[in-house]
Amino acid sequence: MPVTLVEVAARAGVSPATVSRVLNGNYPVAESTRQRVEKAVRELDYVVNAHARALLHATSGIVGVVLNDASDPFFAGIARGIQGAAAETSRLSVICNSEGDAEQEFAFLDLLRGHRADAVILVGAAPEDEEYRAAATTRAKGMLTTGTRMVLCGRPSPGEDAPGHVVEIDNEGGSAAITRHLVELGHRRIAYVTGPDGRTTTTARLAGFRRALADFGVEADENLVVHGDFSRQAGREAVERLLAAGRDFTAVLAANDLVAAGAVSALRAAGRSVPDDVSVAGYDNLPTAVDVWPNLTTVHVPLEEIGRKAIELAFGPADPQTVVTIPTAVVVRDSTAAPAAG
Repeated sequence: MPVTLVEVAARAGVSPATVSRVLNGNYPVAESTRQRVEKAVRELDYVVNAHARALLHATSGIVGVVLNDASDPFFAGIARGIQGAAAETSRLSVICNSEGDAEQEFAFLDLLRGHRADAVILVGAAPEDEEYRAAATTRAKGMLTTGTRMVLCGRPSPGEDAPGHVVEIDNEGGSAAITRHLVELGHRRIAYVTGPDGRTTTTARLAGFRRALADFGVEADENLVVHGDFSRQAGREAVERLLAAGRDFTAVLAANDLVAAGAVSALRAAGRSVPDDVSVAGYDNLPTAVDVWPNLTTVHVPLEEIGRKAIELAFGPADPQTVVTIPTAVVVRDSTAAPAAG
């Protein structure tokens, strides 16, 4: 039989009400009394009835985290920050993998609302279409009416009237900064391997690349822009296509570090040295960036900080919408250098 609160009270020599106060932390209790109660809880292996607590306080203690790809280290890093910060307030993180599918994402949102999640955090790029934005806004409003707060990580709000907080990554600024690094080294023929079409992150990072080239008066060659996804295989295949087409380029800027690693692999297979023949740069500063050789020049995105900020906003002041932009920074390593003479 499960241990009851009454048994914990008897072991600690206090009233059941005192045990409840200690466990809920909602009423001052003498330190010696708190220690006796906590000792009794440990000795009896007492587990708080989460369903009863939810009914009492109209909360579930659940934080829903909906990711585009749970296997991607980018999303794993943000999820680690969310889970760590949630655990510090005794909340349970439930990780849901949407695989970038909008309908699956909405299905998870509906399930989490049904379980009365305290907060739902959506992580990763969003589709860029009006139908998606309208549906996302409707769900955000519905969640707010039942007490579930929404936070968006790495994507903009679906609309000005959509309640919920936003933790933005300066994707455009970071992409512009690393493009400037390449141009300042002397590169003018820069190939760019993008993420998936029609996603907010892809659009922002490509815009930063084009803006930086324009700032230096460098004309962007659309023949050097290859659309793919955020995988290592996409980077390899993109560079293989560029080489097969005889395109002239001295540097490759990739949409993320996995794509950059694939680009390095393709260049090596073709007998090109990195960075002596072709420089390569990535984005995100994932562990991959220092696992490949040469170590990747990239854009650092503080993933765990983003996750922790999402929890801070979820359980902070009840403003209808707060937008926080997380800055990025270029990290120069061995994969970029000035182009070879001639």
